[in-house]
Amino acid sequence: MASASRAAEEGAGEEENFEDAFESIPVASKMDLKCALEECSMALNLFLNNKFSEALELLRPWSKDSMYHALGYSTILVMQAAMTFEHQDIQMGISTMKEALHTCQRFRKRSTVVESLSSLVSKQSMDQLSEEEMHAEICYAECLLQKAALTFVQDENMINFIKGGLKIRTSYQIYKECHQVLQMTQGNKNKNETYHQFEGGVKLGIGAFNLMLSLLPGRILRLLEFIGFSGNRNLGLHQLREGASGTSLRAILCTFTLLLYHTYVSLILGIGEANLQEAETLLEPYLQKFPNGSIILFYDARIDILKGNFEKAQSKFQECIAAQQEWKQIHHLCYWELMWCYSFQQNWLQAYRYADLLCKESRWSKAIYVFQKAAILCMLPDEDVKTTGEDIVSLFRQVEGLRQRIAGKSIPTEKLAVRKARRYTGAQPVKLILPALEMMYVWNGFTIVGKRADLTECLLITIEKEETTLKNQTSKNQEEMLKQSESRKWKE
Repeated sequence: MASASRAAEEGAGEEENFEDAFESIPVASKMDLKCALEECSMALNLFLNNKFSEALELLRPWSKDSMYHALGYSTILVMQAAMTFEHQDIQMGISTMKEALHTCQRFRKRSTVVESLSSLVSKQSMDQLSEEEMHAEICYAECLLQKAALTFVQDENMINFIKGGLKIRTSYQIYKECHQVLQMTQGNKNKNETYHQFEGGVKLGIGAFNLMLSLLPGRILRLLEFIGFSGNRNLGLHQLREGASGTSLRAILCTFTLLLYHTYVSLILGIGEANLQEAETLLEPYLQKFPNGSIILFYDARIDILKGNFEKAQSKFQECIAAQQEWKQIHHLCYWELMWCYSFQQNWLQAYRYADLLCKESRWSKAIYVFQKAAILCMLPDEDVKTTGEDIVSLFRQVEGLRQRIAGKSIPTEKLAVRKARRYTGAQPVKLILPALEMMYVWNGFTIVGKRADLTECLLITIEKEETTLKNQTSKNQEEMLKQSESRKWKE
């Protein structure tokens, strides 16, 4: 591994003393692996306490000379780019990630020409890596994966798509080889803190790769397994649970990955009931440690939605919004959830309010936001629609022009929204029937609202009422057609 890497720098010197990073941001004269991990742990605490800029400032001075500072600094900027979807932020994220890869590369194992040639025949002996080189491999793999993800968002052309795929494969191969190192060293008694940090990184990588790949359709998964990937869901969950139970820097990332799986992925893909008990257990210690952390509060509120506690969830989302004003994109996540909360309760005016905020402020999926806003307005009486000053037909006609692509592909939900909205493009628009409830079904919302018998009953009444209206309208149309037919016969 790292056979083509550049010459690694000499191991860092002895540990330096530094002041509490929460009081001031010191610039140490030297940074060894242990110090780097401690300082990055401080930055992580700042981040989880909503002090995003302070976390960046703590990491910035060493972001070009320490692999962990480089990884942490670039990861925060990549997260920011993913949340804003601004071209400038995406470019900044890619640029910073390139620098982080360069920094990590310098710490990877040096290989002579002979070693490089021999690696073509047999794999490099992983037990020859120093502690610092082991960490460099994990940091490099994480950076590579994030850069590939940003490349997909930034550029639609096929060459960059292939390059991104190759980066992901390289990242996965590094994780596999690091996992082999972990298995070979499990019996070692001299396991220090830095070893446990390396272990946490491996569990995060192997766990996340296996879990996410296992979600792909069987045909695609078999193809990926043929070229060396693994999509074992049970292995993925096991590795992530072990990583989340540890004390490494990546423990919180393992926790967030599991929370994402339990609160979103399993529900949206319809692969089974969300394990809310495990989600609550995973989140509890972080609620105690970071009671005002916006990301923590967001997941806590999301769990309440999945339990059917919509009123409680609404209150928690408002807490999350009030907790910080620096990253407005976290507010957008809350607006999306609040829109659905009020939709489940059929409080359409409030649902419209949050759909409108998303249309005005967020760049993630303008096509979905505008379609959702129009769909919600369709559920309101004409008098209420007039008070909003919106034109439903005009909104539906905007949808197709707002469509976007990721990795050169259209987003499935946007394709559906565009297809539905086309009914309004003609001179005589064809009205959609209960479009907000249709989108609720698409997002698997009936599974959530099904936790509340009272709200389920209200939705059923709405559907039956619309069904009766349609039947009456159909009967009326048939009568008119019959009269017209008889009139033509009489004239003849």
